[in-house]
Parts: sequence; structure tokens; C-alpha cells
Amino acid sequence: MPAKKNTVALISLLTGATIWGLIWHPYRVLEGMAVSAALAATLTYFVALLIGFPLFRRQLAGFRPSWMLVLIALVAGGCNLGYVLATVHGEVMRVLLLFYLAPLWTVLLARLLLKEKVSLPGTAVIALSLAGAVVMLWQPSLGMSLPTMGAEWLGLAAGFLFAFANVLIRKAHDLSIEVKSMAVFAGVAVVGLCVLPFEPSPVVLPPMAGWLLIGVIGIVLLATNLFVQYGLTHTPANQAIVIFLFELVVAALASWLLAGEAMTLKEWIGGAMIVAASLFSGKLAEREPRPAC
Repeated sequence: MPAKKNTVALISLLTGATIWGLIWHPYRVLEGMAVSAALAATLTYFVALLIGFPLFRRQLAGFRPSWMLVLIALVAGGCNLGYVLATVHGEVMRVLLLFYLAPLWTVLLARLLLKEKVSLPGTAVIALSLAGAVVMLWQPSLGMSLPTMGAEWLGLAAGFLFAFANVLIRKAHDLSIEVKSMAVFAGVAVVGLCVLPFEPSPVVLPPMAGWLLIGVIGIVLLATNLFVQYGLTHTPANQAIVIFLFELVVAALASWLLAGEAMTLKEWIGGAMIVAASLFSGKLAEREPRPAC
């Protein structure tokens, strides 16, 4: 039975990583239907929220809202929305590698909010992450390393918010996984509604095919969250981080095949350093559920 559980957990995490490596594509399809990424993210997470209410009704019964839950919702909501906007408008792999600087932020935020000491391995994670970002983003004309477009800044910000959400979730150990997951779905819907008025072009409602795609994405987001939660429950953290990095493999192949995007040698070297930092950070991490991001 344990071997079977381990196999199911592995498949669950691989499924989650695969979906997260591909999720940008249907959002780009919706963008092609004149449905903005912000509106698409708001609607798809709202669908996940609506489906989640009856599915988690037992776990949600009797819980009391708290400021911590609100903060988790807003931080994770910003993470998810930023992830969608960045991967729709930017180069997928550059955005994802900037997002995967999250271990750097996790170490720093855990020190600030949880009073965890920064160990020597933690310092190595910080140094390796920063070095990878410097190599990948280096601009000879400027003599410095900075993201070159808004989508890359969004990817960087989404990674920071992902790390922030993880630290908050570790801090809110009294809240159930289901309550936290629903908070994330609600957070994206709320943050998305706040962003929509600032969209540069008028909001366009989806056509019939768009509504169907939105419904499918919403169901997939909810299912993916369940897959990942199950996988993390039965997998050591240092193994889970390795499996999650399969997302980058899927994204690299998908962005090349579906969007014609390719990385330069400099980006591969910097990306390899960031991935190595993520692998290293897995040895430091505790077994914590990944938010729906």
C-alpha cells in the first residue's frame, strides 16, 4: 500500500507540474479571442471558487474568517494573477525562471516573519539564485542586470508573492488546506476585479467558445490544486521540489513548439543556476502545501 501511495503521489505531482507548465497556453488562446489575461484569470479562478464551495462544504463549515486568511488570499491572489499576466505577455521561460527565484525570497521572508536563522546553506541558496539572475538578465549595453519588459517584472513579483504566500501558510498552521485553497481562489477573483478597471482596452466578454474554455480551465485549476495537495502530503519536500521543476521542462518544450520561443546560451546558464538553487532549497524546506499558484 505505501508503494502504491508513493506512485499515486508521484503521478499527482507530475500532473500538477505538467499543467502549470502548459497553463499559459489556454490563457493566450483566450487573449487571441480578445479576452484580456486579467479578465480570463478572474473568471477561471471564480469558476474554481464556485465549484470548490460544494466540494469542500464540510471542511468550510464553522471556520471563522481572520486577517491572516485575508492576507493569504490577497498575496496568493496577486501571485496567481501576476503569473498569468506574465506568461501571457512575456517569454514563458524567462518569466518562469524569474518566478523560480522564489527560494531566495522564501529564505529572506522566513528570517523576517518567522524569525528563522539564515544558515550557511540558506546563504548559498541566496547567492546562487542571485548569480543566476545576474547571468540571465545581464545587459551589456547597460552594464547591469535588469528585466527588459513589464512581463518579466511581473514574473519576478509573482515569485516574491509566491514565497510570501508560502511563509504565511506556514505561519497559519491552524487553517485547513481546503480553507487556504478557497482563499487563494477568492483572492485571485478579488485582485482581478481590482485590476480590470486599469486595463488599457475596454473589457470584452468571451464568446461562447471562450466561456467553455474558461469553464475547463477553472475545473483544471481546482483539480490541479487537489493533485498537488495530495502529492505534497505523501512526498518528502526535497523530492517534491525536484518533481516541481519538471514544470520548466514542460514549459521549455511547449513554448518552443507552441509559441516558437527559444532561450539563448546565457539564459540557459543563468536558468541552470536558478534551478540548482531551487534544488538546493528543497533540502532546507519543510513539507508544506503549495498554494494554488
